[in-house]
Amino acid sequence: MSAKRRFRLNLRAREAVSGYLFTLPFTLGFLVMFLRPFIQSIVFSLSKLELSSIGYSLTYVGLDNYYNALFVNAEYPRLLLETAGAMFYSVPLILVFSFFAAILLNQDFKGRTAARVIFFLPVILGADIIGRMESADYVTLFLEEGILDVDEMTFVGREQLLSLIMYLKFPEELLTYIVMGSLRIAEIIRSSGVQILIFLAGLQAIPPSYYEVAKIEGATGWESFWKVTFPLLSPLIVTNIVYSIIDFFTSPRNELVEFIRSSMFGSAGYGVSMAMSWIYFGVVAVFLLLTAGLISRKVVYMDE
Repeated sequence: MSAKRRFRLNLRAREAVSGYLFTLPFTLGFLVMFLRPFIQSIVFSLSKLELSSIGYSLTYVGLDNYYNALFVNAEYPRLLLETAGAMFYSVPLILVFSFFAAILLNQDFKGRTAARVIFFLPVILGADIIGRMESADYVTLFLEEGILDVDEMTFVGREQLLSLIMYLKFPEELLTYIVMGSLRIAEIIRSSGVQILIFLAGLQAIPPSYYEVAKIEGATGWESFWKVTFPLLSPLIVTNIVYSIIDFFTSPRNELVEFIRSSMFGSAGYGVSMAMSWIYFGVVAVFLLLTAGLISRKVVYMDE
């Protein structure tokens, strides 16, 4: 009996063991399938690869490939900065849109299930449909035929929307940011599907008693949102931020990803392209660490 008590785990230890067991399939999959290519890519980034009839040979060059990627190649640093800037522009739009879309879809109204299905149709079908439209270049055809006017769509529409929301007394830079984001609504919807599902699951997990207590205390709907809904969804906000950053940086529509892929078999060489990939990986890792380190401090958990 004393031996059983001696090896009995406390609650924190049991939670830790459960976490390790939960991540065990990923850890085993990484060790079996990805560890060898992971190490090999590091070796390639420090070497010059030469193909021959019997395979390939490697010549160690140290950090020369990294130097070429950052200081010799003129396109890579520019695309790296532009991609990082585009991430800061796009991710907040995706998060805000998915957050409020989930709140709307969580409301109790007739036809809610049909509304969710209709809302997620662009997410499910968007990639294939948009890919076909881009390949057919319908927009260019419409512009050539005079069906669409890019100046009218971009500038007149922006002025009308600005005049409509100018009553909010927000700074002009913020209003311009919102309007420019509205012009990319199709891209935002296409990139928000998973985030909406995560937020929707979090909203449905909040106990209704929390809102009942807030109502008894005299809180308005706006106060309930900031005192109940937003704090309890803060862990999922961090999750969606991390997911959105990774999804943006690894998207096949990312120009930098395509540039690294094309450089692999181009003039830059395989070693330089591997160095580009590792620099890119380092930049993404820094963004994720900063996000987890800064935003996680404000996270509120239900158990607390």
